[in-house]
Amino acid sequence: MHKHLFAAAFCCLAASAHAQSSVTLYGIIDMGFRYNTNAGGKQQYAVGGGNESASRFGLQGSEDLGGGYRAIFTLENGFYPANGTLQAGLIFGRQAYVGLDSPYGTLTIGRQYLTLSTYLGPFESGSDWAARGAGYGYHPGGLDDVDGTERANNAIKYVSPRYHGLQVGVTYSLGGVAGNFTQNQIYSFGIDYGIGPFKVAAAYLSAKNPNYSLWGNNATSSAAGSNITSPVFSGYASAGSQKTAGIGLSYALGPVTLGGIYTNTRFDDLGATPVGASTLPASERGKSVSFNTGEVNLKYRVTPALQLGLAYIYTRVSSFAGQSGASYQQWNAGASYTLSRRTDLYLTLLHESAGGFDSTRRRAVAALTSAIPSMSDVQTAITFGLRHQF
Repeated sequence: MHKHLFAAAFCCLAASAHAQSSVTLYGIIDMGFRYNTNAGGKQQYAVGGGNESASRFGLQGSEDLGGGYRAIFTLENGFYPANGTLQAGLIFGRQAYVGLDSPYGTLTIGRQYLTLSTYLGPFESGSDWAARGAGYGYHPGGLDDVDGTERANNAIKYVSPRYHGLQVGVTYSLGGVAGNFTQNQIYSFGIDYGIGPFKVAAAYLSAKNPNYSLWGNNATSSAAGSNITSPVFSGYASAGSQKTAGIGLSYALGPVTLGGIYTNTRFDDLGATPVGASTLPASERGKSVSFNTGEVNLKYRVTPALQLGLAYIYTRVSSFAGQSGASYQQWNAGASYTLSRRTDLYLTLLHESAGGFDSTRRRAVAALTSAIPSMSDVQTAITFGLRHQF
């Protein structure tokens, strides 16, 4: 009798423990077409996987530890559905972390998004509806990382509970270099506030040796050469540090949401990080260069199924090596139509123009982020396709 009671009690406890744990499989598959009016001087037509959202699948789990505490984890894989290859050559290149959620906030450790992109990304059209997966709608070159394309390895991240609409967060990524605690380190912190239709956020990021710490965090990254391909800022890969500060805000007026974001990015101590055969002039070693980017955007929910978006972005670069810095102007326009709760159609049009001299000390060319740069000062891209979420 006692044995039967013990067995029944054990089964009840096991069932209870199982009920308090969960693992969820989720993902996105996005396939469509891309058109570039000037990809290295030629028109380009291509099938593109991940135009509006990068394709992915992941596992997300939690276990109730009692007292308001939960153990949590996320493993997220990025892939290219056009050919099935992995994103950045990593099994879990998007996210891979474990942590603890509590009444006092959430602490996670692993490969993660930086606080700056978490807090400011929602205010950038390119991180929302403007060809986010392809990257074409990002700020020039994606240099401020508001879009969150670059993750932090070996990162410790904390997010506070939300109190009267206010929340703070911080991320610290250890460089892991023996004998030099600060080399390759990244830290980022931010604060946001939202109440009713109004939202505002501010954030900051600092990366030592950014060519390796921030831009070289993938399996396909170079250990000796430059990991920055965009001419918008590839000439500054030797910087000893990169610092970005920004603020974003939005306000919803019924079906219309108005938004804006400003960022300042500085590359300091040029020449401090060895990067292959650097072409940095000796006269510019130790100096700094800065980028100021402003964006205004709006979203209009025409019907429950149809959304339209429009954005204007302007970036101005400081002078460098005796030449006037480059300027970039970009227009993003897009539409999405929801077919069901999990499936939608999308169309985006993106146009960029450039002037002045870019980081390579050549006449600036239009270079939509992640696209093959133009051979002239203008470039236009179109993406359209189908996105399914599960």
